[in-house]
Amino acid sequence: MFEGLSKRLGDVFDKLRGRGALSEADVDAALREVRTALLEADVALPVVRQFIDGVRPKAIGADVIRSVTPGQMVIKIVNDHLVEMLGGTVADLDLNAIPPVVILMVGLQGSGKTTSSAKIAYRLSQGPQGMAAEFGGTFATKRRVMMASLDTRRPAAQQQLKILGEQTGVPTLPIVPLEMPLAITRRALEAARREGYDVLILDTAGRLSIDEELMKEVADISALSKPQETLLVADAMTGQDAVNVAKAFNDRLAVTGIVLTRVDGDARGGAALSMRAVTGRPVKLIGVGEKFDALEPFHPDRIASRILGMGDIVSLVERAAETIEKEDAEKLAAKVRKGQFDMDDLLSQLRQLRKMGGLSGLMGMLPGAMQAKAAMSKAKIDEGQLKRQEAVILAMTPKERRNPDIIHASRKKRIAKGSGVQVQDVNKLLKQHADMLKMMKRVNKLGEKGFMRSLGGMTPPPGFPR
Repeated sequence: MFEGLSKRLGDVFDKLRGRGALSEADVDAALREVRTALLEADVALPVVRQFIDGVRPKAIGADVIRSVTPGQMVIKIVNDHLVEMLGGTVADLDLNAIPPVVILMVGLQGSGKTTSSAKIAYRLSQGPQGMAAEFGGTFATKRRVMMASLDTRRPAAQQQLKILGEQTGVPTLPIVPLEMPLAITRRALEAARREGYDVLILDTAGRLSIDEELMKEVADISALSKPQETLLVADAMTGQDAVNVAKAFNDRLAVTGIVLTRVDGDARGGAALSMRAVTGRPVKLIGVGEKFDALEPFHPDRIASRILGMGDIVSLVERAAETIEKEDAEKLAAKVRKGQFDMDDLLSQLRQLRKMGGLSGLMGMLPGAMQAKAAMSKAKIDEGQLKRQEAVILAMTPKERRNPDIIHASRKKRIAKGSGVQVQDVNKLLKQHADMLKMMKRVNKLGEKGFMRSLGGMTPPPGFPR
């Protein structure tokens, strides 16, 4: 989401790092470029002014000007203010109330309220099982959740939530044709109390903040349901209008938190910076994909690190922990030690890489992400190659996967035809597998330290087979 902003700020800070000393004029010039970068990223003008006014006095202070590494000091100050602007700390959902605890979902039409409702319900109903360590607090306890759609205006909106409920295994309030939103709210509250649900998620109709009739309706729903959490769902691609949207909803409903959707898209990121600063309400959750588990807590410090090109190693490790099964990893390690890495194992690793966001997703979490992505682009590394390689392996017979040495000319033609690629693509994958197997056997023969010495004393990479 923040790729454009990250690139612009990276260019600014590269200039600062290259200087042994900084004058006040140098800092002012850099901050002008930072200001332009934020405005281009759709951050609201008042927020930009507030940010620059907060950074400048510290950036031109004596401690920075006289520092041995003044450029790094300025970057640290910008990072600290960015974290502060984004909220400072992770804000958990507050569900500490007498059940059923009500979560009211509000926002504009098409912002992703219904899908976000299902994602939150899924996370809450799953509890800690199979979830990343970062989902502590609210998500550390398995809860009984019910969803109810109050959207009587959009065709099939109630049916959509019902289908999402069936897909996630979360019960939904039965639909009564022609029932009005306030009546649905009363029925949902009664059903949730009677059936002993811990959490009730109310999915309201999308509305424009200037539509007085609809804003009054959602205010009446809020007064009746007395929600513990009122979550404003906003599309990360909203742009400059994010400020007006956030302010209008917050003034009428006392929003408790923000959920940003489509964070995995090509949004400029200004909405995340602006909405938090204008409303004073934290961004609590972000949607990072279409799947039900593609929902993450919003970590201001990690987002700031990504924006400034410092990477997000913590999230990378957590994502790996969430997607990699310990038992499978141990089995693979044992096979590698014996030099028995077959095509099924390679298929498993390719799928693992795709689960973790592919090459570009992983690169985005590493320090120097922009440089790494530029290098990938220059080297013409194709993300689609992972899918094609997976298709090639799936076109092989079980016997061929276990013993790739039997794959000769006629088999290669059949596999290429079955996977929709050229024979040379099959050859490349077979060579890649053979090279990996050769390296693994060499490691087993020389030992890890001996192997690294043979490469010129390089430090073993994390997780290297021992």
